Amino acid sequence: MEPVELPNCHLIKGIEAGAEDIDILPNGLVFISSGLKYPGVKSFAPDKPGEILLMDLNEKNPKARELRISRGFDLASFNPHGISTYIDKDDSVYLYVVNHPHQKSTVEVFTFVEDDNSLKHLKTIKHDLLPSVNDLLAVGPDGFYATNDHYFFDSVLMFLEMFLGLTWSNVVYYSPTEVKEVAGGFYSANGINMSPDEKYIYIADLLGHNIHVMEKHANWNLTQVKVLQLDTLIDNLFLDHSTGDIWAGCHPNGMKVFLYDPENPPGSEHKVLLAAHRNGLRLTHPPRGKMPIKKCIPWPWARNSQSEASTLPSALSRRDVVRLWKDVELDVELVNRNSVT
Repeated sequence: MEPVELPNCHLIKGIEAGAEDIDILPNGLVFISSGLKYPGVKSFAPDKPGEILLMDLNEKNPKARELRISRGFDLASFNPHGISTYIDKDDSVYLYVVNHPHQKSTVEVFTFVEDDNSLKHLKTIKHDLLPSVNDLLAVGPDGFYATNDHYFFDSVLMFLEMFLGLTWSNVVYYSPTEVKEVAGGFYSANGINMSPDEKYIYIADLLGHNIHVMEKHANWNLTQVKVLQLDTLIDNLFLDHSTGDIWAGCHPNGMKVFLYDPENPPGSEHKVLLAAHRNGLRLTHPPRGKMPIKKCIPWPWARNSQSEASTLPSALSRRDVVRLWKDVELDVELVNRNSVT
């Protein structure tokens, strides 16, 4: 692993509320998901709904501009997370957006109207197998893969799930005719992308500190080929279609995602994987002393690799955790009653 300095970097104005996810079209147009409000994470625009921004990399000094969304869509509760585009045979551009209105999970499907830089809302997708969607990968005008980063979406249960090291996170394939789990056993499935030849799916496991390379089959099922272990928390994945390289956005210090000085935000890092079939790995913006979450939280079963995971979490079933949470709720209720009396 060797440090690499990125040339020609400068601040893009208009993204003050943050950029959770980015997708780039072949013509240089960039979609940006901005303004995410996520449990436990500071929002830079708490009183403003989220938005989809557009930027043109062909411009000498690109600027991010908000895309207008068609009437009838609930803009007030718009809380965009992961995004993915699909270009149909007739050159229609579909934009899939993970949305968390009122702390729920939906997938919003839009078409991009380039003539007036707007999005036309087509439909909202909800499903029991999509409880906590983080990112998605569009594979057709009606189909996509989605990562559920947690089994629960309640903020307290999400923390409990993470603290116990439960591997209940998964990947789901969705189409109008079929919805199914195609991969599971992740600590927190996050970013997802596909190889240029469309044979392999790449899945980032944030708390597993790795990227899973999965073979995609004709029935949309996935089988694991290998796991690329990285000593950092891996978030979104961007694919360079000209080289096959994977650019991974990472958090070198997981605790600073939640706890940090707003006047001095923590730095992030990017890792470049030189195609999934190679062994090369380069680091850009190295952490310089910052440590991954596994070295910051004194978990009794903190893991240094996938093989060192404790047997304690695996002994817990979903029913056990729900029962544990009900016990906690009961204890809180009893304390409240005693304090009143």
